[in-house]
Amino acid sequence: MEASTLSRIGLAGLAVMGQNLALNIAEKGFPISVYNRTTSKVDETLHRAQNEGPFPLSGHYTPRDFVLSLQRPRSVIILVKAGSPVDQTIAALSEHMESGDCIIDGGNEWYENTERRIQEVSNRGILYLGMGVSGGEEGARNGPSLMPGGSFEAYNNIKDILEKVAAQVEDGPCVTYIGEGGAGNFVKMVHNGIEYGDMQLISEAYDVLKNVGGLSNEELGEIFGEWNRGELESFLIEITSDIFKVKDDLADGELVDKILDKTGMKGTGKWTVQQAAELSVAAPTIAASLDCRYLSGLKEERENAAEILKEAGLKEEVGAVKSGIDKKRLIDDVRQALYASKICSYAQGMNLLRAKSIEKGWNLNLGEMARIWKGGCIIRAVFLDRIKQAYQRNPNLASLIVDPEFAKEMVQRQAAWRRVVGTAISAGISTPGMCASLAYFDTYRRARLPANLVQAQRDLFGAHTYERVDRPGAFHTEWTKLARNSNAAGVHALN
Repeated sequence: MEASTLSRIGLAGLAVMGQNLALNIAEKGFPISVYNRTTSKVDETLHRAQNEGPFPLSGHYTPRDFVLSLQRPRSVIILVKAGSPVDQTIAALSEHMESGDCIIDGGNEWYENTERRIQEVSNRGILYLGMGVSGGEEGARNGPSLMPGGSFEAYNNIKDILEKVAAQVEDGPCVTYIGEGGAGNFVKMVHNGIEYGDMQLISEAYDVLKNVGGLSNEELGEIFGEWNRGELESFLIEITSDIFKVKDDLADGELVDKILDKTGMKGTGKWTVQQAAELSVAAPTIAASLDCRYLSGLKEERENAAEILKEAGLKEEVGAVKSGIDKKRLIDDVRQALYASKICSYAQGMNLLRAKSIEKGWNLNLGEMARIWKGGCIIRAVFLDRIKQAYQRNPNLASLIVDPEFAKEMVQRQAAWRRVVGTAISAGISTPGMCASLAYFDTYRRARLPANLVQAQRDLFGAHTYERVDRPGAFHTEWTKLARNSNAAGVHALN
């Protein structure tokens, strides 16, 4: 093919995300080639490019024709299901690629798979990026948040494209080079973990307002709409307000009440919690959100438990709590509790990123992570700009909780936060995310914890030793022997 007719970039994998990202790239003026094993998807994308454009997009039906339609050094984005489909796609495409060409995996991939693939393709001189893409189908089409990690050379080859395609905020496009290896995938994984926490906390706010406050769906829609004009302004609060307004077209009432209370998941939340455990980073809000998804899947067990415990004499306490509630105060308290809990969830995610960055030598810029999440992605929120500023003020910030600005806000909101959690507990309504966030805050802010007793127990049964607060060194005590001697001495003294 003539160089002038070659495409600037290629995209393989034309499910809705792939199609939308390809059309976004083409709409920004970059000629793009597309390929999919199922040829009808290629035709569908070509049809959309014509109807929505016309855009500079060409379709190809074999891996060879697709790869050869690209300018050197070739850059190919693949958007297929994580795992073995990625390896199969790489095998099919790399057969026709040359040294200096680049593959960009835009899926939700486990970061170690990306690091393995970097090594495998490097044997042939091929460059590799693992790129987190957040924003769902709409973001892919109109501007996502992009988190590319791996080969810096490969990033520079397509930097101009990514900066035009990404969501745009006042301080630049929502994309930056994340770091080496699987850094991009890891950052996207933690983003998703924070997203799990965010969604759980919002659902708990809904539960308390509905079942303790007695708010209707119409009122809930208005409340979340109002919150979205203040400190909680975010994509998730905005869409929550919209959800409450949608009527059911198959029955009376709103659609939200007809949805089965079972939450699905794809694995990134579980990976986040596993990594937190591996790195000894406390992430209780994110872990609580994952546990709630597991429990939501036990629908029949939960229904049976409700019946059995009712027969055993368990009474619903919601009515008693509800009767004495000040609805206006509850709404404001829940807003404050939600905000404070969110800060804890983001603090946990950022601490996990920092710990992994230190372990891998990625040198992650946490302020820049917050900046690129300000637009396009699912967790985009106004207060991410303040998180960015917190890390700009102090790049070595131990936790968002101790940033002077956030610390002040946490202290101002803690009374409302405690009232909400206490009210929910009294009413028998579970708020595991808010409880986990509050426990995290209370544990982190205490200069002395009861961990001294736990360490004494460990030393007693396992001779694990302990440190003292008043002198250096490791110590071990024969606790049982001394306790028995003490008992014996006590008995002797009584006699």
